[in-house]
Amino acid sequence: MVESERTKHTCLRLVLSGTTDPIFIKGTWHPSRFDISITDGSSSWLCNATEDEVAERAAQWDQPVSEYLQLAEQYLGFQQPDSIYNFSDALEGSKRLSWTFEKEGTKLEWRWKCKPSHDSKRITVEILDFLMDANIRLSEEVVNKTRSFEKVKSEAEKCLTQGERLCSEKMEFEDATYAKFISVLNAKKAKLRALRDKEDSGKEVAEEEEESTDKGESSESGRSDNEQSEEEASKKAATTTSSRGRGRKRAARS
Repeated sequence: MVESERTKHTCLRLVLSGTTDPIFIKGTWHPSRFDISITDGSSSWLCNATEDEVAERAAQWDQPVSEYLQLAEQYLGFQQPDSIYNFSDALEGSKRLSWTFEKEGTKLEWRWKCKPSHDSKRITVEILDFLMDANIRLSEEVVNKTRSFEKVKSEAEKCLTQGERLCSEKMEFEDATYAKFISVLNAKKAKLRALRDKEDSGKEVAEEEEESTDKGESSESGRSDNEQSEEEASKKAATTTSSRGRGRKRAARS
């Protein structure tokens, strides 16, 4: 990977303990080295850590170069609340930048010497330009995220409205389907009831016809019996009359 693609830039507004005026620390972080420039608004200082210097410091702390640079970027890119920062005077107008951190329960301190810049105005302007560019990028990012949020919010509202409409349509469809089902069910019940009534009526008519038939047969049977009795009585009467006639003839002959 090209080094420029892995280069990072940071700018820290650092308020030192016991002071009210901040200093600004701009850092440029390369894969194996770093550069920092510092300004208090009137003066500026530079620290250009070479690859050999970074490798030597990392070896002193038993750390890989990448881990050393990552930790330095973490403390000089963002002010850590549990760290004590110091920017003290050194020889020949130089400054010593230091910060503390804890490792495995032990409090440690890193220090780097910063030399005075020969063009403080240029360094200060570069830091201010970087801050302005960063602020513009941040503002644009906020605007873009706000627009994205508004868009997502609008889409969410549309989805909510559509969901409510679909839910309403679903309920209307279910109500209509249920009403239709009830109507069909009631119609089928009515049809079954009519068929059952018709069947019951047919049974009653059949029973009445059967009873009428039974009565007719009984009446005919009675008439037959009466006719037979009358016929037998007539025969008996005829026999009796005939017998009497024969008896009278016999008596006359005698």
